[in-house]
Amino acid sequence: MGDTRRVVDGERRNTARPLRPAAPPDGGAGPVPRPRRASSGSPTPEKAPSTPESADGSAGPGAATGAEEPGTGGRRRRMPFAHAGPVRPRQLAAGAARATRAWSRRPSGRTTLPALFLLALVGAATTAGAVLVPAAVRKPEPVAVEATSAAPVLGVPQTGPVPGLTGAPVLPGSTGLPGTPGPSGTPLPGGVTTAPALPTGRPADALAGWAQRVGGTTDVPAVALQAYGYAELVLAQTHRSCQLSWTTLAAIGYVESRHGTTGGVTLLPNGLTSREIRGDALDGQGGRSRILDTDQGQLDGDRTYDRAIGPMQFIPGTWQEIGADADNDGVKNPHDIDDAALAAGEYLCKGGRNMTIPGDWWGAILSYNDVRRYAQDVFTKADEYGRRSGT
Repeated sequence: MGDTRRVVDGERRNTARPLRPAAPPDGGAGPVPRPRRASSGSPTPEKAPSTPESADGSAGPGAATGAEEPGTGGRRRRMPFAHAGPVRPRQLAAGAARATRAWSRRPSGRTTLPALFLLALVGAATTAGAVLVPAAVRKPEPVAVEATSAAPVLGVPQTGPVPGLTGAPVLPGSTGLPGTPGPSGTPLPGGVTTAPALPTGRPADALAGWAQRVGGTTDVPAVALQAYGYAELVLAQTHRSCQLSWTTLAAIGYVESRHGTTGGVTLLPNGLTSREIRGDALDGQGGRSRILDTDQGQLDGDRTYDRAIGPMQFIPGTWQEIGADADNDGVKNPHDIDDAALAAGEYLCKGGRNMTIPGDWWGAILSYNDVRRYAQDVFTKADEYGRRSGT
């Protein structure tokens, strides 16, 4: 009889291990594996044991048969599988590229990739617009320009106090409306509590008593104080959220024209100046802004460049947009302190500003004249008026 030895698990043995029975020996219940269907025309190969044994009969994890070792009687040496080495970034990128290319050839990839590309283009366009568009928007011109203005301010303070008591985050004086119930307002004679609307004459004259008392402590002319106080009354009705105080308007009037008295000019009882106040030509020289004529010389008498006009020093083009008639004479006159003070208040309250918020207050003053030194001067004077008036 020939040699009965068989090769099992890569080793020569005299006897072969019998195949495991298809069902438990005790006939217990249990699933019986179904034989794998062989491909047509080829016999089903015999399945080797699922777990290879080591030389001592115990199964080893990850074991594999290797080449026959000399001098061991035909026994094969077990060789462990090699551990996976680190994958380099270049290999990862190449694999990702191949996977993406394969996915792009499928129906889902052909539909999704164009959408992703379009989304990326939209995102890039949005980012570019957010960066480039604001830089291309023309910076608005200030309402008034100092004759010897310094370099424009680069930012607006968003914290710190607004003019008023030192260290207090409130508006100068916090008076509310002159003559109306407010946080600490100075009452008007006769208990007037609303903005007066006189049928004839100058409406601001109703604040004469209040202006005399406050003017005695602040050195602000009574006629000018009436204009500032009346503007606050009107704005409290037309811009309730603005909460602009007369002290801010008075500070601007002082810095711009010493309340309409600069250069020997006097302020008349009806609110007009004894002669028109006109600033230097805004020709870009001597630190001044360069603003070409916007009114054909009708308001400032200059057909080449604009000039700031009136006690609140408006640029003609801005006055044509924001001018007001506060004395009911039917004329919007920038050389009338009543009209000019109300127009200045309208300008400061634009855009829904709340003048009790530091960022809004500084932003409003710098929009009036975009010079940091100017804004600081207005702040200091408004704070002084709030202190000296006891409000």
